[in-house]
Amino acid sequence: MADKCHLCLLGLIILSSLLTGTSGVDDAHVFISSGENVRLPCNNDLPDCTSTTWIYNRFSHSAPVELIGLGIENKDIESHDRLSLGSDCSLNIKNITKDDSGLYICQQYMNGQQQQTNDYFYLHVLHVSSSSSQTEISAGSSVTLYCQLYSYTGDSCDDWIPSEGIELFWVNQAGVKLTISDSRYQISAPGHCIITLTTTLLNEDDNREWRCEVTHRNQVKTSVTYTVKSSGEKMNEFHELL
Repeated sequence: MADKCHLCLLGLIILSSLLTGTSGVDDAHVFISSGENVRLPCNNDLPDCTSTTWIYNRFSHSAPVELIGLGIENKDIESHDRLSLGSDCSLNIKNITKDDSGLYICQQYMNGQQQQTNDYFYLHVLHVSSSSSQTEISAGSSVTLYCQLYSYTGDSCDDWIPSEGIELFWVNQAGVKLTISDSRYQISAPGHCIITLTTTLLNEDDNREWRCEVTHRNQVKTSVTYTVKSSGEKMNEFHELL
């Protein structure tokens, strides 16, 4: 019980340090698009992973969950079939979803004592969705695309993202940033963590792409592309691509 309480306290201390702007945290940011796979490394100098524990926090206000305990996977969590421990003690997550965003901590134990070094990562997941639930959308119909960055801070991300230099953009298939001055599109950012694109679909929009990008200090970290397929007068919503 004491060990579990220590893990809870450690997670809260690390999360608090990020929110207060502790230096060196930037390297711990990992940006990925939903549907991708990710590998989170762990600094382990021992010959096996029986000393390795991975802890996860979904939100800043949620309790930490043990994903891997001393090299053993936790089978009681919903995502366990998408998790695996690498031979180097890294945490591998397949088919990332928006619910995988959060804080990940790798800890090492020797003789029951936690070591001082911890590896921690803040996983941010970029996800795009559409206002239409139809598989076919007629030309002339209006559609809104929602691009959202999911983070461990949850609803409070607006208080944190600006200070970290994180921005969301919509760009066209030529890579040109779309702005509110573009007559075809209505770009709206109701918060720092979400940006929407609304447009009326045209027949010539067949195979047209709109891409949402996330940048961290002016460097593109990941993106999600939305492609429209048309068949005559109908528009088919295609699967999100990277």
